[in-house]
Amino acid sequence: MDTKCPQTGDECLSTFFENYPEMLACEAEVRTARDLIAGSFRSGGKLLVCGNGGSAADSEHTVGELMKSFRFKRPVDGAFAQAYREANGADAPAWLEGSLPAISLVSQTALSTAFGNDEAAVGVFAQQVYGYGEPGDVLLAISTSGNSANVVEAAKVARAKGVRVVSLTGSKESKLTGISDVCVRVPRDEVFRVQELHLPTYHVLCAAVEADMFGGAE
Repeated sequence: MDTKCPQTGDECLSTFFENYPEMLACEAEVRTARDLIAGSFRSGGKLLVCGNGGSAADSEHTVGELMKSFRFKRPVDGAFAQAYREANGADAPAWLEGSLPAISLVSQTALSTAFGNDEAAVGVFAQQVYGYGEPGDVLLAISTSGNSANVVEAAKVARAKGVRVVSLTGSKESKLTGISDVCVRVPRDEVFRVQELHLPTYHVLCAAVEADMFGGAE
C-alpha cells in the first residue's frame, strides 16, 4: 500500500489535476470515465482494454494495475475467505488479493494471429469484444489519433453489445469521439506527447477506481 496516496477517488483526481493542470481541459471527461469504470465494477462488470503499439503497452499496463493491488491493500472479500476455508481447510494465503476484472485484448497472440490470418486483422479486437463483452462492461479504447481502425471497430461492436466505451485520444476530433460514451482528448497532438499524458491519465483512473472500491479496507 502507498501510505502517501490520497484516501478517496476524489482525492486521487484532485491531486492528478494539481500535478497536470493542462488536463483540466478535459476534467469532466476524466471524472465521467472514472464513474463509468467504477460503476461497471460495482455491478459485477469488467473492463476490456485495447490499443496498438505504445497503446498496446498501455493496455497491458492498465490491466496490471487493476488485477492486483496498485496503491491500496485489497483483502479478499469475506464470503470468499469463508468459502476458501471450507474448501481447503485453511485460510486463504496472505498474498491473494482483491481484484478488479480487466482483460487486455492485445495479449492473446494465438487468437489474434489466427483471426487476422483467417478473417480480417482489422476485426481482431472487435471479435474479442463480441466474445467477452456483456451489457454493463466497459471498453477502454486507447488510440493517440482516435482513428485506429481496429480500435474503432471494437468500439462499434461494444456499442451494439451494450458495452460502454471510454476512449483515450489526442486533442483532435476523431472517429472515436463520436462513438464513445466519453472521450478523454488529452491536449496534445504529437504521438509520443499524447502518450506522455495517457500514462498518468490511466494511472489516475486506476487509482481513483481502486480507492472507490478498496479505500476503506484495512
